Amino acid sequence: MFSLFNKAKKRIKEKLGILRVNKIKNEALSAVPFWIGSIITGLIAVLYAKLFYWVEEGTIYIIQHAAYLLLFITPMCFLFSWLIVKWFSPYSKGSGIPQVIASIELTNPKHNYKVNSLLSLRIIFIKIVSSLIMVFGGGMIGREGPTIQIGASVFKKISDILPSWYPKVSRRNMIVTGAAAGLAAAFNTPLGGIVFAIEELTKTHFSFFKSALLTGVIISGLTALTILGPYLYLGYPQLENIPTWIIILVFLTAIIAGLMGSLSGRLILLLLGKVKKLNKIPRVIYVILSGVIIASFAIFIDAGSIGSGKEIMLSTLFTSDKHVEWYIPILRISGSIISFCSGASGGIFAPSLCSGATIGSLIASLFHLPGNESNLLILCGMAAFLTGITRSPFTSSILVIEMTNSHFIIFHLMLAALLANIIASAVSRHSIYDYLKDNYIKEIHSDEKQVETSGHVVT
Repeated sequence: MFSLFNKAKKRIKEKLGILRVNKIKNEALSAVPFWIGSIITGLIAVLYAKLFYWVEEGTIYIIQHAAYLLLFITPMCFLFSWLIVKWFSPYSKGSGIPQVIASIELTNPKHNYKVNSLLSLRIIFIKIVSSLIMVFGGGMIGREGPTIQIGASVFKKISDILPSWYPKVSRRNMIVTGAAAGLAAAFNTPLGGIVFAIEELTKTHFSFFKSALLTGVIISGLTALTILGPYLYLGYPQLENIPTWIIILVFLTAIIAGLMGSLSGRLILLLLGKVKKLNKIPRVIYVILSGVIIASFAIFIDAGSIGSGKEIMLSTLFTSDKHVEWYIPILRISGSIISFCSGASGGIFAPSLCSGATIGSLIASLFHLPGNESNLLILCGMAAFLTGITRSPFTSSILVIEMTNSHFIIFHLMLAALLANIIASAVSRHSIYDYLKDNYIKEIHSDEKQVETSGHVVT
């Protein structure tokens, strides 16, 4: 009897050992797609960042040597950038973040196939080409939103090609991780990527995807760091000896920047609605006029006012020229709205940060603040404006902290972001991403109905 008990015990241990080995094997296999996707996303993000930089340098060269050529180059760049999107990949327009949020919402057995319209290899190519043409013409766009859609597309494609025998990997988790990895690689902000995924992309409990998310963000970030070396997106601004009373101006900056960010989002939605109703010829004229307006900003008002805005942020934070002219925030905000509504590819993260920086700089100039105090208001303006337009206060403050290694002013930045979020909520209940996401989902459902009505079979 005792020997039978020992044999049974031994058999149970063997079975449990096999189960444990299989579990470890499945977990390891499940992690491989995330590792591969993260490396690819990091490589594409680095290449995209390099191309974006070189193209912006080309624009600066034109401004310095033949600025009036922009009256031709900018409208043509706007037109070609929009046409490429319109002809080859309509859902690659704009930032890319609303498309990713829509993809996450549509990732279910009933609508899985519709995600192909929002995330694909074609979108990666068109996204990069369209935005590069746009920024060469001086468009006030960023590469960070597009990199998020690119990362999500990479992970989605890897999910599609996994063989049937492979351990099941959640497509939704893949898309979320790809988007977070894209942001982390674009800004070199791993914590920002994680917080962005939690705050903006999904309402799923963090425990359901934390391992995949952390792995994706770390590997994509390390891939970018391996090629580019250790760097900060902006650098190390001077922030020593900040007085306590400055909190009053932090409040003022947060209120103004948050309000302007929220109003910018509303104006973008309003303008997009008007533009959508234009027929073919009026739409072409609108896009060309948009380019003419942006070119006029550079030629007749301020040559440094166009582009992604990173140069303005670097100038205000790291040179003695801390204070911008009163019209620069107006140019940056209006130019970003015009560029975004052209229908081409391009994000609003960097332009929003720049708009907030100019607001903070202008307020600092009104009160004749020294360099370190001006830097604080500039950074608070960045976090507040980005919060106003995205409605993601924690992501905004963490991004600014990681871009400048300014952890010791975390309370100032979070206060500015949270106050901006309250102000923005009074203007509109939802962020621009929520509205655009709903529009994309409606468009996809509408396209499907049109195909069905025409007699084709949707598969």
